[in-house]
Amino acid sequence: MTYIEINGSPATADTLRLPALTSYGHFTAMQIRDRRVRGLDLHLDRLRSATRELFDGDLDEERVRADVRHALEAVDVRDASLRVYVYWPEDDERATLMVTVRPPQTMPVGPKSVMSVPFVRELPHIKHLGGFGQNHYLTAAHRAGHDEALLTDGQGVVAEGAITNIAFWDGESVIWPDAPSLRGITMALLEPRLPSTRRHVTLADLSSYRSAFLTNSQGFAPVRRIDKVAYTVDEELMGRVSAAYEAVVWDTI
Repeated sequence: MTYIEINGSPATADTLRLPALTSYGHFTAMQIRDRRVRGLDLHLDRLRSATRELFDGDLDEERVRADVRHALEAVDVRDASLRVYVYWPEDDERATLMVTVRPPQTMPVGPKSVMSVPFVRELPHIKHLGGFGQNHYLTAAHRAGHDEALLTDGQGVVAEGAITNIAFWDGESVIWPDAPSLRGITMALLEPRLPSTRRHVTLADLSSYRSAFLTNSQGFAPVRRIDKVAYTVDEELMGRVSAAYEAVVWDTI
């Protein structure tokens, strides 16, 4: 079940009208373990910067942390999948915060099959609401037997997954596509901890890479194929990715 609080109180039919009737807002998704999270500062920076860009307003960091703590305490859990949504109704003096709490999740570790699709998100640097296009293509990928959709522009330039970031391995460097996309929190944590570089990647380039992997708030997993391009899971690389991820300090909320 999902537990929902809005502005620090349990959601009601009245307070749920706002998220039910508007798709203008943004959010961040995090995995909580023992009331801690990896990359808390990155989550807070994401929320603050998006609030400034979308609503021209400021978001209080301590208010966010207090609302998250309150929601976890209300259901008496220490481990959870948690999201913080930000809305700002016209004429309100401060943002509306919605916190949702669900059971914890971890990305299944099995190698993933990915299908490329001709779609890029609007304002891709913001984790915004109303992602009809990416949901449509993710559903299409699932129906075709794949685990994820790979978003590309009209010229075949690779950007990101529908709900992931993607990285490629050439034997020496982890290559993150240099294209407009969301800088996911797990990506942001791993990039400086691995031999990383940014590079223009196209569908025509895919066969030149030795392997690939996906990241999102639930963790990471190797890729076994993109369209008809097959990859070998590089166990040494995935071990390095795992070690880098496990080395990240958990922050108390």
